[in-house]
Amino acid sequence: MLKKFWIVTNDGKDTNHAVTGKVKELLEIAGRNCALCEKDAEKNIIRERIPDMIDCAIVIGGDGSLIEVARTLWKRDVPILGINMGTLGYLTEVEVNNLEEDITQMLQGDYLYEERMMLEGTFQDGKKDVALNDIVVSRRGDDLRIIYFKLFVNGELLNSYEADGIIISTPTGSTAYNLSAGGPVVEPTASLTVITPICSHALNTRSIVLSSDDEIVIEIGEGRRGNIEKVLVTFDGATSVPIQTGDKLTICKAEKTTKIMKINKISFLEILRRKMKGN
Repeated sequence: MLKKFWIVTNDGKDTNHAVTGKVKELLEIAGRNCALCEKDAEKNIIRERIPDMIDCAIVIGGDGSLIEVARTLWKRDVPILGINMGTLGYLTEVEVNNLEEDITQMLQGDYLYEERMMLEGTFQDGKKDVALNDIVVSRRGDDLRIIYFKLFVNGELLNSYEADGIIISTPTGSTAYNLSAGGPVVEPTASLTVITPICSHALNTRSIVLSSDDEIVIEIGEGRRGNIEKVLVTFDGATSVPIQTGDKLTICKAEKTTKIMKINKISFLEILRRKMKGN
C-alpha cells in the first residue's frame, strides 16, 4: 500500500495552491502521510529537502513539471502520478474535475505502472545527466552557422552531418521536439532510440530508429574554415552543457526507468488522436 507521498506543485499553474491543498486533504483523510516539495527562490526543487522515504510522487502541473520530477528522482525508483493543470498532456493524465474520484481510485490500489525508458549522456570528463524526453545537441548562443559532427553507433560511423543540431529521443520524447523536427511518433512504452537531425543540409537525411541497447557517440567536428565549433548539449530542455570541436558525447539507455502511474483507461492512441485534432 502506498503510504508516503511527496507533492510537487507548479506554482505558476496552481497559483493559490487550491488543487495542492485538496490533494493533501484527500491523502490525509485516508490516513496517508504527505510532504510538500520545498523550492528555492528560483522555484527549483531543493534536493536536500526531499524526504528519504517516498512511495509515490504526485506532480501538479503539466508534462514539463512531471519530467523535472522524473529527472530529480530517477535513481530512486519512485512512481509518479501527474495531475494536469494545463492543456491535454501525454504524461499528466488526471484532470482536476476528476480529482477526488481519481485519487480515491489510486488509494484503493486500482492503478497500473508504465515503465518509460530514459537516456543517459556521458561527457569525456565523466560527468553525466539523464533525460526522459530527449538529449539535444544544438548551436550555442546567437551563432547561426550549421554544426559539423559525426555520429557513431556501437563504435561504427553511421553518418557525418551538417545541420543545426540533432535530437536523440526516447519513445516518450518522440511527441516533443522530435515530432516538431519531422521525426516519427513512437508508442511511449517501447524500448528504442530515435535520432532526428535538425534542419540538415542534405536532402537524404532522415530520422533513424535504433535499439535501446545501442551506444551512440556524437563527435563535434571543425567548422568549414577550420574554426572551433561551440555547441550546447541540453537534457530535457532543462540543463545545458557547452562542448566544442573534438569533444565527444556518449549516449545510452539509462540504468533506471521512470514509472508513470496510470489510473484512467485513456490510451496513448486516444491522447494522440485528441492532440492531432487540436484537443
